[in-house]
Order: sequence, then structure tokens, then C-alpha cells
Amino acid sequence: MLNFPVWPRFLLSTPLLFILFGAALSATEPGNYRLGTGDSIRIHVFQEEDLTIETKIGDTGTITYPLLGEIQVTGLTVSQLEKKIHSGLKDGYLVNPQVSISVAEYRQFFINGEVKSPGAYSYVPGLTVRKAISLAGGFAERAAKDNILILHEGSKDSKPVRGKIDDKVRPGDIITVEQSFF
Repeated sequence: MLNFPVWPRFLLSTPLLFILFGAALSATEPGNYRLGTGDSIRIHVFQEEDLTIETKIGDTGTITYPLLGEIQVTGLTVSQLEKKIHSGLKDGYLVNPQVSISVAEYRQFFINGEVKSPGAYSYVPGLTVRKAISLAGGFAERAAKDNILILHEGSKDSKPVRGKIDDKVRPGDIITVEQSFF
């Protein structure tokens, strides 16, 4: 008979918790998020304080970065931008730059129509239409709660789609709550 050590139950379930927790994190903030005008990003180069900055992506979709000048960032993922800055710094400036980038503040989304306080609001990962309406003070008296339109930033046909209350909202989206006729 083989003798296997007896492991406490919580240790056997720990790897499963890490897998589930990791999946939840990747679902709320996918690695395919595309940077856009209005996002603020934090660029950190390990042990290079002069190259660590926080900057907002301007209307032209670019940032100005020390040593590299103006860099086009709109449409890139965070990891693509990390690689771009890494290779730029490695090409004649640093031996092995360790670059990490995070989104400090996402660009705004917009909500209009039959909500109490229409306007622009700061996006947060995991935002749904329901949460966006709550940020805007809730439905107005004449809101058609089942008639919501969402225009996703960068959509190819520039036409709004019918939204549901639990649909995900993306940075730059425009949400319109239509008016009820009854």
C-alpha cells in the first residue's frame, strides 16, 4: 500500500481558487483593451525615475515620451505599447529596460436621454448599463427602461445597437435611454 501525505483540504482547493480568481480578473479587464484619446496611462521603467511618467493620450492619439519623442498609441493594447517602448529604449538607450504600463484613468463614457443627470462619466472596468444609469441618477420619470441604445466608440457602421440593462459598457460609449410614450 502506498502512503501519500495527507494534505489539508484548503491547500487542495487553493490552486482552484487562484485559477477562478485569475479568470474573474481577466474577464473584467481583458488584455485586449485598446488605448484611446482621453485615457491616462502610467509608464514605469524599473530603476529609471526620469523615464517614469503619467500622461494623458491627446486628441492626436499620441503621447510624448522622454528619449523617444512622440509615439502613436491609439488602438494599441497596453502590452503592445510596453513592447514598443521597450524596443525603443533598448535601441541605443538602455541594456534591458523593464517597462510596465497601466491605465491610470479610462476615457469617459456618455449617457443621455431619459436619465436624471445626463452627461459624461468616468469609466470603470466592469461597468454595465445598469451601473451607468445609476451613476446618472437613475431613470427619469418618462424613461423607456427596455429601450436603450448603445453606440460603441469605434464601431464601423456608426449605428447604435439595442442594449440590455446588464450589457457591458466600454470607454467612449454613448448610451441613450429613449422616452416612453405611456
